[in-house]
Amino acid sequence: MTTQHISSHLQRLWSPEVRTLEPYVPGEQPKIDNLLKLNTNESPFPPSPKVAEAIIKVLNEQTEPGNSLRLYPDPDASALKQAIAAQQKLPVEQVFVGNGSDEVLAHIFKAFFIQDKPILYPDISYSFYPVYSQFFNLNVVEVPLADDFSIDVTGYQQPNGGIIFANPNAPTGVFLPLAKIEVILQQNPDSVVVVDEAYVDFGGQSATSLINKYDNLVVCQTTSKSRALAGLRIGMAFAQPHLIAALERVKNSFNSYPMDRLAIAGGVASFEDQAYFEQTCQQTIDNREQLVAQLVALGFEVLPSKANFIFTQHHQYAAMEIAAKLREVGIIVRHFNKPKIHNFLRITIGTIEQQQRLIDRLNQII
Repeated sequence: MTTQHISSHLQRLWSPEVRTLEPYVPGEQPKIDNLLKLNTNESPFPPSPKVAEAIIKVLNEQTEPGNSLRLYPDPDASALKQAIAAQQKLPVEQVFVGNGSDEVLAHIFKAFFIQDKPILYPDISYSFYPVYSQFFNLNVVEVPLADDFSIDVTGYQQPNGGIIFANPNAPTGVFLPLAKIEVILQQNPDSVVVVDEAYVDFGGQSATSLINKYDNLVVCQTTSKSRALAGLRIGMAFAQPHLIAALERVKNSFNSYPMDRLAIAGGVASFEDQAYFEQTCQQTIDNREQLVAQLVALGFEVLPSKANFIFTQHHQYAAMEIAAKLREVGIIVRHFNKPKIHNFLRITIGTIEQQQRLIDRLNQII
């Protein structure tokens, strides 16, 4: 039941904060036959085959003492942290894991951003940031993007209680080079700077290389995109140990067992299969470049993307109209009806066959 269907009489039982919350709205998951879903940035490729093998092994071990699903998982998810640390070439003390990167972000907001000064983030970015800001009753300053939709580092030279931005940014896909991230870090030595890297594996350069240089840096990543594990819910953060300790304190005050046995086993298998990870990331990058060329040939403007999606507009056709016509034939893309980006569509990178279906339909529209 949605909020608008609940009477004010029944809402009297809610806390005042819940009554005014504006929840995050995830990408649509419609039940349509022969649907081509290019709206939620899921991987078009399956996860590593080793993931399913690892999960099946856990299920088959239910009769073995100590391995049954009747028992709680490792509250520290040690095996998963070790696998991630090895892949990232970081000490395990610099790794934090949670039930999807959104939960990790919630812990980050609680651990670092409840300050007297406002937090800063781009005016066009991941739409969960305003939700968490409201949830934790934070003051916010939204920093405008530059005219080319890149993050304007000069806007972060103001008093603040923390900084967060997605890199590559969402929903634009535009990447901020590490040198400019260092400018923000250097200008804000007493604020935690969070770089949210949900899409970094598709051509970006991770800020994890800066962790040991800056004691105020937190890097957040996910397995939902580049590792095709959106259904398993594994998120992680990387930082120096004193920041990880704060996240662990928040986690253990909220949910001591956020990672279940199947997620731990599947996550370990994914991080140990580096070859498959690199292969599917490269295929996504190749498919992205092909889709960009096809869209440009149709007269679209496409922002430079280092993500598994592109952000595009056509100056002669309204984005809302294009999205509606695509929906008529079972193709779903994401339209954000917001200032500055109302004429853009965000399109997830798919397989070559999926993208050709999209282009064929756009050829009929344009």
